[in-house]
Amino acid sequence: MNSKISILLMALLSVTLYGETEVQQRSDSVREAVYEIGKLEEKEVSVVDNFKNMFKNGEISGQLRVAYAGYNHKDSTPDTYATAIGGILKYELAEYKGFNAGIAFYASKDITWLSGSNTHRNTELSSSEGEDEDLSEAYLNYRTGNFNFRAGRQVLNTPLADSDDIRMIQNTFEAYVASYDNDGWQLMAGNIQSWHGIDLENGLDDGWRKIGNNGVNFAGAKYYDMWEFQSWYYNISDSLNAFYVDFGVEYPINDSVTIHTMAQYLNEEELKNSGNSASIYGGLFEVVFGGLGINVSYNHADKKQDKESFSGFGGGTLFTNMDMMILDNISKDREVNAIVSGLGYNHENISLIYAYGDFLGKADSNGDKAHIVEQNFNIEYNVNDEFLVAFIYVLSEDKQNALKTEYDYDRMQFMINYNF
Repeated sequence: MNSKISILLMALLSVTLYGETEVQQRSDSVREAVYEIGKLEEKEVSVVDNFKNMFKNGEISGQLRVAYAGYNHKDSTPDTYATAIGGILKYELAEYKGFNAGIAFYASKDITWLSGSNTHRNTELSSSEGEDEDLSEAYLNYRTGNFNFRAGRQVLNTPLADSDDIRMIQNTFEAYVASYDNDGWQLMAGNIQSWHGIDLENGLDDGWRKIGNNGVNFAGAKYYDMWEFQSWYYNISDSLNAFYVDFGVEYPINDSVTIHTMAQYLNEEELKNSGNSASIYGGLFEVVFGGLGINVSYNHADKKQDKESFSGFGGGTLFTNMDMMILDNISKDREVNAIVSGLGYNHENISLIYAYGDFLGKADSNGDKAHIVEQNFNIEYNVNDEFLVAFIYVLSEDKQNALKTEYDYDRMQFMINYNF
C-alpha cells in the first residue's frame, strides 16, 4: 500500500477512537459557509397508525427566493445580469409502517425588465429561455430503527455529489440510497443514475442528465462529535474511481475560543480515457474568538499528464473552494497550489465573511502557467429563522496574463430567501 495512504489511515483510526463534547459543526470552505444557511431543511414527518392518515397528516413546506446576479467582465465578453423569482413547493406524506413519500416542484423565472436580453442575459439563475420548472424531488422512503432507504429524485450531500445551493435551484439526483445512523456515525451507500442543477455543463438547460452507462456507485462512512471523520468511495462508470477522506477536530479551548483543524485527501483514477485523474491533499486551520473566526486553508494537486481533477456532481468538497474559483479550473496537465485565507464575524443576526484565494498553476506541458486570485465579500442578515437576506461580491483577477481573460471580472449577487 502507498505509504502516504497508510499514514492517513493510521491517523484516521486514532482520530475516530475519541469523541466527547458535542459542538456545532463548522463549514470547511468559503463556498459552504456562504450558501448553506439558506437551504431548506427537511422536516421531521409524523408517524400515523393507518393508511388514510398518511395523507391527512402530510406536511407542506417550501421556499420563496428572489435573486439578482450580474457579471462585469474586463475582457471582450459582454456584461450579463438577471433577476429571478422562484422557489420550492414540497409535500411529504406522514409515515405509516415505516413508509412515506414526497414530491417537490422547483421553479425559477427571470423577471424580464430586471434582466439582460440576448448576449447580456445571465442564464445561471434559470436557463437560456428565462425559466425552469421541474419535479426535482419525487421519492419513496422506508425507515426502520436507524436504517433508512430512499428511492427516486432526492437531495444528496456527499463529498462528490452535493446540492450546491448557490443560485436559485439546487442540484437534485435520481438515486437509490441506503443509510444507517447511530451514535454520531452515519453509513451510506447507493447508486446515482442522473442529476439536475446549475452545476451541469450547460446549467439548467441540460435538464436531467444521465451519468455514465450504469450511474455512480458510492459508499461512505461519516462521524462527528468534536472529532470528525469521513471516508468515501465512488465508482463513476466509464469515468473514474475516486477515494476521498478527511478528518480533524473542532475543540473548544474555553467558552470563547475554539480551534478547528482538518486534513483531506482525494485520489481519482481514470477509467476509459475520461481525462479525469488527480491526487489532491489539503488542510484547514481556524481559530474562533467568540463571534470572530480567522482561518487559512490549502490544497495541492499533483500534475497528471493531460489529465485534470474532477470535483464531482456539485460544488465539490475541497477546502479552498470559493464562490467561483475551484482547483479544477486550472488543474489540467498542471501541478496546482491553492491557499485561501479569510475572516468571518457573527453578531446576533448578522454574518460577515471576507476571503482571499490565490490559485497558482505551474507550467503545463506547453509551458503555460496560471495564476488566479479571487476575493469574496459576503454579508448575511437573518431577519429570523425563516427569512434571510444575503449579498456577495466577487472580484476575480488573472495575475498571469498581461491581457484581460475570462478570469478578469466582478460578480455581484443579492438574494432574499424565505423558508416556510
